[in-house]
Amino acid sequence: MIMKSDKKFKEIKTPVVRWLHFNKPKSADLDYLRNNFKFHPLDLEDCLSPTQRSKLDEYPEYLFMILTFPYYFRPEKEIRGSEVDFFIGPDYLISVSDGNLPPLNHFFEQCQLNEAFREKYLGEGPTQLLYALVNKLQHYCYPMLTHIDEDIESIEKIIFSGYEKKMVKKILEVKRNIVSFRRNLQAHKNVIHKLMSKKDKFFIPNAIGAYFANILEQTKDLWDILENLKEDIEALHSTNESLISFRLNDIMKILMIISVILLPINMLASIFGMNTPIMPLVNHPNGFWIILGIMAVLIVGAVMIIKKKKWM
Repeated sequence: MIMKSDKKFKEIKTPVVRWLHFNKPKSADLDYLRNNFKFHPLDLEDCLSPTQRSKLDEYPEYLFMILTFPYYFRPEKEIRGSEVDFFIGPDYLISVSDGNLPPLNHFFEQCQLNEAFREKYLGEGPTQLLYALVNKLQHYCYPMLTHIDEDIESIEKIIFSGYEKKMVKKILEVKRNIVSFRRNLQAHKNVIHKLMSKKDKFFIPNAIGAYFANILEQTKDLWDILENLKEDIEALHSTNESLISFRLNDIMKILMIISVILLPINMLASIFGMNTPIMPLVNHPNGFWIILGIMAVLIVGAVMIIKKKKWM
């Protein structure tokens, strides 16, 4: 059975479990929970003021869990965190979302419209439904990781094509996204471990441990991929900085060689630029060409010395 309550939340109800889903709620939207459930006021406050911190709180009649998941904010090309709050009770699951996770809303719509989905995911109790939700949200992370990996491969190719300066901003964007990704997933393992330890709760079946063990393995897999991506981008960052430094050193070397070559010429020009009556070659009819010849000899001599020393 599918129900709504003044569009403040959506509801799916089966003989086994009742799922209430709040999307971008305001304080007034949570009045239904305040009036019909004995939830702690701090938990309801957490639903309105995102904490961006995953946790699991235990109460005699229910569990309150917060998990954060990454999502891609396309306008800024940035990975940000989205919080999902869960109230898990004997015959209900309540989810509160900020609306930034498409898989969550899509899954709810599928269960609304498809009876087979309702029987599969809402037919065995709230913890089975919770497992399905977390599993889908974790799978939502994999394409983003694949995209980050493709960005790193693209950066590597461009760096070694001679465009390392243009890649500085792109490298920092990828590093920022990896850090944000890690921040959103870093507490998942502890929260899932804690949830699995609550199997003595009267509404959590013992068999659910095997399902959440799978969630735990996926959490470790996601973290391992993130670690590899972190090492890859840091190695590329170091390589890019080395290439930029090498090119700058090369430029400085060329400028230094030019300065060394021009130094004796400048000194000679300064000497003959003195306004003194005893300056040689000043009154000579070919004095200008003789001075140019001396300068040419100095240039050739300086270049030969530099080549002999293998400075260029």
